Amino acid sequence: MLAAITLTAAAALTLSACGGGDSDSSKDNDKIAGADTGTEKSASPSESAVDSAERPKIELPSDVTMVFEDTDTGDPVKDAVLADNAERMRAVNAAITGTDPKGEALGYYNTGKALEAALSWVGQFKDAGATITGEARYYDRKVTLQSETSAVLTFCADESKGFSKDKKTNKIAKTPVTKDSYVQYNTKLDKNADGVWQTSQILSTRGAAQCQP
Repeated sequence: MLAAITLTAAAALTLSACGGGDSDSSKDNDKIAGADTGTEKSASPSESAVDSAERPKIELPSDVTMVFEDTDTGDPVKDAVLADNAERMRAVNAAITGTDPKGEALGYYNTGKALEAALSWVGQFKDAGATITGEARYYDRKVTLQSETSAVLTFCADESKGFSKDKKTNKIAKTPVTKDSYVQYNTKLDKNADGVWQTSQILSTRGAAQCQP
């Protein structure tokens, strides 16, 4: 488990960010220590459950781009974790931008505390009358398999080209690029009975040294 992660229901909103950056903090925004990922254990394809899921189709507005690097590890189980994590991040942005107004994909790829955090994050954009635009890039994506149904994934996000946008006026709140434009994510994923790797815990550290260009 991510021993260092304790999640609350409230998400800290950074409207300058694009890319599903929902995060929880008991103190300051994005001021959380990293996760203890434990010892890596590789699982063979035969050890993983059959994937019987019919995943929802996620669409994003034409002005929102999400780029995921490191998608092919050579290990089919790790690749499945990466794929479902990417869909999870896309699901958050689909809920924010209104292409998935009911949040069906959001509930499909999140569970537990991660679902609470995602719903809170999306809700804060709604309350602010804001959406997102631009590009987010996800890199240094590293999977640690802890069991047949449990994994830890850490990755970085470059949100320097992503911004918030006022829904009524379409005015884009462009902000300068700083160290806080780069975010490190620590996530825990659990495989459900249908073979979907759902994110169950997530935290982000804005301005993390490991993610700086």
